[in-house]
Amino acid sequence: MKLPIVLVLGALFLTTATALPFLWVKQAGTRMVQLSAAEAPPTAAVAEAANASYCTPELKAVLRRVLQSCGLLEAGGVRGCQPADARQVASLAGADFNALFLPMADRAGVIQFEQNEGVLDASDQALVDRIFADQRGASYFFVVARSSPEGSVRYNRELSETRANAVLAHLRANYQDPDLDREVGLLWLGEEFAQLDQQFCAWQRSGGESQCRTADLNRSAFIAWIDCQL
Repeated sequence: MKLPIVLVLGALFLTTATALPFLWVKQAGTRMVQLSAAEAPPTAAVAEAANASYCTPELKAVLRRVLQSCGLLEAGGVRGCQPADARQVASLAGADFNALFLPMADRAGVIQFEQNEGVLDASDQALVDRIFADQRGASYFFVVARSSPEGSVRYNRELSETRANAVLAHLRANYQDPDLDREVGLLWLGEEFAQLDQQFCAWQRSGGESQCRTADLNRSAFIAWIDCQL
């Protein structure tokens, strides 16, 4: 027996009236989720997006040249730049090169070695570990080693290279970072380029208060994560 058309239409109306509120509620819930996602605070910067305020065009240019010439894995080993190369890489006077790093004083450290030494002691290792642990999404770790002017130019160049590699060896021995050789850029400057002056006494240093003469500061390796997006 066929139902009257009035009953059929009534049933259809009741079904529609019942279903619509559920649909509206579901759609409202979806919009709330979308709005919440849009208003959520941004997540912490990852290495590819990090770009700190000190990343000036000049610093980015130096960083790019160092990564291309001094700090990338090539032919099975990490290369570094010695003083003559570093001048060409930086294309800056020594004081101007050092000034690029002044805004990162709270992120960087000066690892101070004993005269004629290229081995990290306990306080040196502790500072390397503290600076390296503070990556904050940065991509590149600079190690810029120097020597004080005592001794021959050649000897001091080799000594600063030993100091740079001492930091790298410590990182390799203590951190299981598969990207380490692509993150670390090495410069060894001897006594020939970009000597530190006493304004760097205020930085985090592994040396004591009495070790802040210019010679003391330059028996060193400057280390820092750099958060620049290239």
